[in-house]
Amino acid sequence: MSELAIHTEGLIKRFGTNTAVDGVDLEVRRGGVYGVLGPNGAGKTTTIRMLATLLPIDGGRATVLGHDVAAEPEEVRAKVSLTGQFASLDEDLTGTENLVLLSRLYGYSRAAARSRADELLSAFDLTEAGGRQVKTFSGGMRRRMDIAASIIVTPELIFLDEPTTGLDPRSRNQVWEIVRALVAGGTTVLLTTQYLDEADHLADRIAVIDHGKVIAEGTSGELKASVGAGALHVRVADQVRRGDAAEILRRVLEVEVVEESDPAAMTARVTDPRVVAGALPALHDAGIDIATFALGQPSLDEVFLALTGKHVEPETELAEETAR
Repeated sequence: MSELAIHTEGLIKRFGTNTAVDGVDLEVRRGGVYGVLGPNGAGKTTTIRMLATLLPIDGGRATVLGHDVAAEPEEVRAKVSLTGQFASLDEDLTGTENLVLLSRLYGYSRAAARSRADELLSAFDLTEAGGRQVKTFSGGMRRRMDIAASIIVTPELIFLDEPTTGLDPRSRNQVWEIVRALVAGGTTVLLTTQYLDEADHLADRIAVIDHGKVIAEGTSGELKASVGAGALHVRVADQVRRGDAAEILRRVLEVEVVEESDPAAMTARVTDPRVVAGALPALHDAGIDIATFALGQPSLDEVFLALTGKHVEPETELAEETAR
């Protein structure tokens, strides 16, 4: 059996004159989480839909769990599952009714379908909500129900496309635990996400896609090291003085200083950590009090910005694709 769950060579997808996926090469090993990052329209969702046999491949080749996606789509579908960006449940049915219905479609007997539904509701902490209509569920409950519906028959590979978009931190953490449990049970996970910390926490390896091409690939640590710079994070005690502090850092460090959304914080990428030693005295001499001052490895957000020139934003690719 191949060690690779997914192998693509020069994968291409076109919509009219637009090339959404332009020669994507991937090697995803079995038994872990593989993260795919990219800005809006990068080709992430389109790539997943081709691998899941929902879209025809226009060029290149892809194998999933040892089966050619184009030549053996039924064999691929029998082994994979997909949780997309939007809920796939019947909102007028209860949680239990949704799971029983899907279990029956998979060939379970009535008794076995009810048993599997109860098992999944318990595993996903949804037992108390099982008798309620799905349209009354919170966003986090819907996402957990979506994933539960995707693993009625435990897949060898599951595609999770933006599974935590719009969720509060507690619900995101619950989904993360579900992903870890799936991997512990032997399932391979291909995850697209707009949250860089999510990829940092969950993914064994990460591919960065931009304009339909893989522009970087590796572990989180390898991607951070590839930027070739440290990150200086400074937060001033008085946010009114941030502009003054940023100007001093630009002069002392001779690098660009980025003012963050936090009105008291700023970040600078430095190639030589030794120059940082002169920054703190310069700020002190200017009478600027510092709340925090730390030099460390770049964050994955900074790596992404360096690679693509843009921040990750909420995904709209599927909607765009549907409109084509």
